[in-house]
Amino acid sequence: MPEAVIAAARRFLRSFIKPGRILVAISGGSDSKGLLVALHAALGTADFEGFSLVACTVDHALRSDSADEAAAVGAFCAGLGIPHQVCRWPGDKPRAGIQAAARLKRYDMLAEAAAVFRADCIATGHTLDDQNETIAMRGARDQGQGHGSAGMAAAMLYGRRTWVLRPFLGLRRADIRAYLGGRGIGWFDDPSNENPLFERARVRASLAASGVAPPPRRGGQLRMASSARAAVLLGEHLRVHEGLVAEVAAAQAGRIDDPDWRRALMTVGAVIGGREHLPGRATIERLSGFLRSGEAGRMTAGRVVFDRRRSGLYLYREPRNLPALRIGANESGTWDGRFNITSVGTALTICAEAEGGVWRQRLFAAGLPEGVAKRASLVAPRVAPEDVGSLGSTAAEAKVECRIGPYDTFLPGFDRIMADTIGLLFGRDRYPAPPVDDGLTEMEG
Repeated sequence: MPEAVIAAARRFLRSFIKPGRILVAISGGSDSKGLLVALHAALGTADFEGFSLVACTVDHALRSDSADEAAAVGAFCAGLGIPHQVCRWPGDKPRAGIQAAARLKRYDMLAEAAAVFRADCIATGHTLDDQNETIAMRGARDQGQGHGSAGMAAAMLYGRRTWVLRPFLGLRRADIRAYLGGRGIGWFDDPSNENPLFERARVRASLAASGVAPPPRRGGQLRMASSARAAVLLGEHLRVHEGLVAEVAAAQAGRIDDPDWRRALMTVGAVIGGREHLPGRATIERLSGFLRSGEAGRMTAGRVVFDRRRSGLYLYREPRNLPALRIGANESGTWDGRFNITSVGTALTICAEAEGGVWRQRLFAAGLPEGVAKRASLVAPRVAPEDVGSLGSTAAEAKVECRIGPYDTFLPGFDRIMADTIGLLFGRDRYPAPPVDDGLTEMEG
């Protein structure tokens, strides 16, 4: 139904808390082109004053004709009076994991373009077809948490500063193409979408061959509810000390069969371990058995020691494979996946504390068992000016904050409640709120 396309565009614009500038990520394919055309048409009425459109095409430079296609998209945007920028991915490309690398680079460049244009958000043309493919792929490698069925979020925060919105997640690609065809507008087809070397292309072909439409889902709403309950449980039962130790109340430590608590605990564990992803299914099952037993002891999972004592459960980074890092003057870096560090006026070296004296005293003073305080202090960052090596840093030389690995790069809108709670526990501010109301952030195909 082509009329559904313009209806989705209008619904998207109505979801904004206030009018703003939208950067449309347009590749020249049917989905993104349909999004741009539909938004432009909707803004041509008197209903949406105060909005404006800009556009960006990311040229990954992976095909010989990509530059010509990007130029053609620019000409199309110019014909609509929409400012357009081409961002090209220069240099050599990785041989392995090219699609994942291209995705990350694409969002990097789109976020940079949004900053240049002073856009309030990025809008992408992801469709219900893309959503079905994503759910199928995630379901095939689900880590036992059962959250793959949520699929892509309609709103996603990239890099802690740029909201990416997906207003067409409820539309089929065929409807978008019918909408464009009815207006005599063509599009480019990316051959990589049919290349069986790539997982998404294989899944797309499999879904098309099955001829069976996936059943209706409520994965997004269910995951948002899970996030909200997990946030409550974290607030009631978990404390974080110096960004180094997560302390769980003894009564809650063994309730690992509660799926929301398990997810919350595993996510905090990923933060403590400096990881972006939760442990795999087998690791979670092994750890669950240990916690369920109620016995005292220690188990390591995902670079994190789970230290079970009579007084509670304590999570801290295992003291192995801790890196050294150099940060130039007035530059930033991430140490061990756990701490974001910015130098102020001088180059810095960062490594693990050799003795942990000050950190050990702080943790012990906070009421932690002496053994926990001792072990956790040895994985704290030691920040020193490069030119004096053995001297410790002062507050004026570095800004240090905890990194929330699972969410600082990609934060799905339906996880924002839990992400905010975890950030506050680790001494961080809340993540920026999206420019749209919750009706969009809860939407799914």
